[in-house]
Amino acid sequence: MIRIIATLLLASIATASAAVSAEEPSARAQGERSESRSESRGGGVPAALIKDKKIIAPEGSDVGLPFSPGVLSGDFLYLAGAIGNKPGTLEVPEGIEAQMRQAMANLESVLKAASMDFSRAVSVNVYLSDVRHFAAMNEVYRTYFPKDPPVRATVEADIAIPGALVELSMVAARPGVERKVITPSGMQSPQLPYSWGIQVGSTLFIAGATARNPKTLEPEGKTVQEQTRNILQNVGLVLEAAGMGYQDVAHCRVFLDDARDFQGMNEVYRTFFPQAPPSRATVRADLMNAQFASEIQCTAVKDPARRVVAPAGATPSSVPLSPAIEAGGRLFVSGMLGRGPNGYSADAKEQTRLTLGNLRAALNAAGLDFDDVVEVMVYLSDIRYYQAMNEVYREMVGSPPPARATVGAQLMAPEALVEIVMLAVK
Repeated sequence: MIRIIATLLLASIATASAAVSAEEPSARAQGERSESRSESRGGGVPAALIKDKKIIAPEGSDVGLPFSPGVLSGDFLYLAGAIGNKPGTLEVPEGIEAQMRQAMANLESVLKAASMDFSRAVSVNVYLSDVRHFAAMNEVYRTYFPKDPPVRATVEADIAIPGALVELSMVAARPGVERKVITPSGMQSPQLPYSWGIQVGSTLFIAGATARNPKTLEPEGKTVQEQTRNILQNVGLVLEAAGMGYQDVAHCRVFLDDARDFQGMNEVYRTFFPQAPPSRATVRADLMNAQFASEIQCTAVKDPARRVVAPAGATPSSVPLSPAIEAGGRLFVSGMLGRGPNGYSADAKEQTRLTLGNLRAALNAAGLDFDDVVEVMVYLSDIRYYQAMNEVYREMVGSPPPARATVGAQLMAPEALVEIVMLAVK
């Protein structure tokens, strides 16, 4: 199976490389018509500026796939999911330690191209191909964050590139912007290398929370309902310490250990967000501790103008989420699926096309389009759909693409093959 996927990827990359080079002139011309410009940053590193969206692409970072290594917009740099590949190739070394070091080096090259370093990181998502790599991953990871580490969530997921054992995506704060660690007085400091919260201006990033006693960090709750209540109460402590409340939460990522717990989680979740709930994506993923039923990671924005955005004619969801939340000059769009009028197609390309159409409708409702998207998260029910998704994604999203991470995870709708989450800037 790995050999088949590798062959498909190599074919895809060969086609992609030709497509990227053929599209560059038209993309550049379009940028000029939009009063954009091209520039170089230190060492001849290319960067394209479109509105408030600068593509950061260090030398050797292009592997022919439809995502940018980094996108700098406003106060933040959004870094695409990085694996431990040798720059310019998709070859990965043996062993989790070696792959972690190379993945961190790849992230560091993007940070440096934007005049940053790891001290500016505010949020990280770690995807491991096997939970048994957790301890070894942490051993390497903590050496890069000796003080005030970013918030983090870590789950097991399938990784698209054959042989890859880990993928990390990141958000960093622009130099000169205050980066404040949030540690609630009623919570013990994490024993692992992450912070409970990092606040940058009006934005608060909250670590993936599990059901723990805040004072002892011991697991609490047997059912998913009990654990969800505990988790969101702990999230509330971080919000309160930052001068915010549940009404300020703009987006959540929910990871369930068992998809059958979806309704039970929603039962409690909706009581914390009775009005204008945050946008959200929920997938099934193995967590790092078998005692936990779920993990919830949130982003909050203090903005009195916060509002729900929904496409015209959209039917209110029975699930406690908003199609999109506009806050702090950004649009946080929920994970969208590709269900058509006759249900879900069995074709991954068709589902991707419908999914992106639904996302575009949400963006358009806020006066935005794919050009305004800075960060994307793609979940595939089967990682073998990676090439098919990429073909449609490349065609519809266009160039230059946003930063992106893609992993395999079970979706909550059994027939859904693709779920895509987007963050756009106004």
